[in-house]
Amino acid sequence: MTEKGPIMHDDISGVRLSGRPHAGDGPRYEVVEPATGRPIGHVATGTGRDAARAVDVAAAALEEWRTTSVPRRGAVLRAIAGRLRAASGLAETVARETGKCRREASAELALAADYFDWYAGLAHTLTDQVLSVRPGLRHHVRTGPIGVAAVLTPWNFPVSIPARKIAPALAAGCAVVFKPSELSLLASLAFAELCESELPEGLLNTVAGDGPEITGAWLDDRRVRLLHFTGSTAVGRSIARAAGAALTPVVMELGGRAPFIVLPDADLDDAADTLMVAKFRNNGASCIAANNVWVHEEVRAEFLNRLAGRISALVPGDPLDERTTLGPVRTHEMAARLEGLIAALDSAGARVHWGRRAEASGWYVPPALVVDPATDGPEWREEVFGPVALVRSFTDLKEPIADASTTAHGLAGYICTGDAAAGAKLLARLDVGIGGVNVATPATPEIPFGGRGDSGIGYEGGLPGLLPFLTHQSTAVPHP
Repeated sequence: MTEKGPIMHDDISGVRLSGRPHAGDGPRYEVVEPATGRPIGHVATGTGRDAARAVDVAAAALEEWRTTSVPRRGAVLRAIAGRLRAASGLAETVARETGKCRREASAELALAADYFDWYAGLAHTLTDQVLSVRPGLRHHVRTGPIGVAAVLTPWNFPVSIPARKIAPALAAGCAVVFKPSELSLLASLAFAELCESELPEGLLNTVAGDGPEITGAWLDDRRVRLLHFTGSTAVGRSIARAAGAALTPVVMELGGRAPFIVLPDADLDDAADTLMVAKFRNNGASCIAANNVWVHEEVRAEFLNRLAGRISALVPGDPLDERTTLGPVRTHEMAARLEGLIAALDSAGARVHWGRRAEASGWYVPPALVVDPATDGPEWREEVFGPVALVRSFTDLKEPIADASTTAHGLAGYICTGDAAAGAKLLARLDVGIGGVNVATPATPEIPFGGRGDSGIGYEGGLPGLLPFLTHQSTAVPHP
């Protein structure tokens, strides 16, 4: 086991304005480490009044930043990327607070850095245009920042998800007000402080606290021109209703229920390895995690044998221990939900293969393979969001495709096959925003990432991830 130090942070402020901590008006929040169930810090949160102050500061900082040259903006973003790649202490905080393995936390910081680098380069595409599209007229199209953007993020990727929102906002010339999840306050506040060290004062302002209260204050302020949210579909609906009443544009990345289809010509070892990453990465707490696994009947027995062996080989334990390959889930309630889900499937007749149990007192759920769960129960119909693989077999592709089409979610999907071209055609039949053919991690900063239906509105990543932060003014002038 890795030797741990004392409490990492205590009595810190969850309100950061103009690059400095401020005393918030909200309650004190205890941060509990999922690997031990013990407190590792306390955060004083903010209120709607603090959220209003954050907009005041952001709006004041916006005017100078929006006129800052693109090369200068790019240099600032690249400096943040450099700091992220060197922030080993932040990686430890992420691991201890979320339960993800230390190596995955380090990879998350590297991905966050890639987002800042990508948008630093993409900012150079923000040029005004002069168009001659009508006789006697010339049209000038000026592109600029939409204004103050509100960013709301979840706990499971407390650095990379904020990065993929905040980086394009800053590249576009926007100022940001930021509300992190209460389950990842230490990591997200440390990330905000890291960004502030390179940013002009007031461009990034953070308020931790009650979601409806903070969000409501921002939606009530006409200076907030965009709300950018990642979280559950239920919360997303609530925010979308409030944003609609305020006529505030939204971008939302919500829940998923990704199908994972193994065709009979697949390399079964490669398919099993791909599924282990797509399912168990981040302890299964990923919106694009494989959720409903379908294996062709011809290769069912062989594939399940390989998969069971890999699940049995997972080593649950302390996220900071180099030997650990599966950490705890984030809260006691999440652990209880997953244990209940497996028990319900077991009692309903599904076959359960358990992996190892952790020799620790934290919120651990042993990895599990559940074979032949019923397709009409909530366990199959809803997002698992944990280290539990649900597997059924099929003989006709119509069955997994039909099952995928019955869900309102459309975020991700995966195909394993020996024919990549055929796999890509099959993936195109799934109503999802992103997918992988023999690839477990299809998302990267350079491509758009977004869902359909109940999985969200709009895109992050790529050029589409920059566009919501932009506004345009078109002026027609006479031209002989």
